[in-house]
Amino acid sequence: MPRVLYELAAADPDRRFSPFCWRIRLALEHKGLAFEGRPWRFTEKVALSFSGSDKVPVLVEDGRPIADSSVIAAHLETAYPDRPSLFGGPVGAALTRFHLAWTDQVLHPAVVPLLLLDIHRHLAEADKGYFRTSREARFGKPLEAVCPDPEAQLATLRRTLSPVRAVLRHQPFLGGDTPLYADHAVMGAFLWARGVSTLTLLEPDDPVEAWRRRMLERMGEGSRALVFG
Repeated sequence: MPRVLYELAAADPDRRFSPFCWRIRLALEHKGLAFEGRPWRFTEKVALSFSGSDKVPVLVEDGRPIADSSVIAAHLETAYPDRPSLFGGPVGAALTRFHLAWTDQVLHPAVVPLLLLDIHRHLAEADKGYFRTSREARFGKPLEAVCPDPEAQLATLRRTLSPVRAVLRHQPFLGGDTPLYADHAVMGAFLWARGVSTLTLLEPDDPVEAWRRRMLERMGEGSRALVFG
């Protein structure tokens, strides 16, 4: 039975843009596990009813659905101990919890104001109303008012990346000589942006930009098609 990863998609099924789905796609490639990426959209809740979840990513393996990116990553590490580790051992797994919390609670809020209108523009028509209503309720204002000064928000994002930049001045990846799941989590935010926006997030001489390019070069053929196609 093929391994299937349900991923958030725009109107174009090859435009995948969830940062949480991207980190699992990268994790599967890290483990060298073949899978089929299956597009899913916000209003297709019924399509996930078998999983007990109403959001992606959902991984189906041997007929068993596994939801939530952190749960999926932990499963992959436990189920495939003979393949490259996502965390570098128990201590690395513990430290990765900090990386995930920082990415979700600090980096993503700095990125999302820059992307909201672009995401809305790329969505299938059936999803646009849901997205606008749910995000305007979350931010307490119209989508158009969330980011009144993109240049200021971009400067905020670049400051937010200071701890990542400091690490990458001393080593090629957050995981050291090779990427680990912490790299996949942070890279998910950049692939989120790349999937919907042409905005240049980083200066050419930024160590984070050099790292981002290294991460892009390591991506599998299927993933490269989704971001370069």
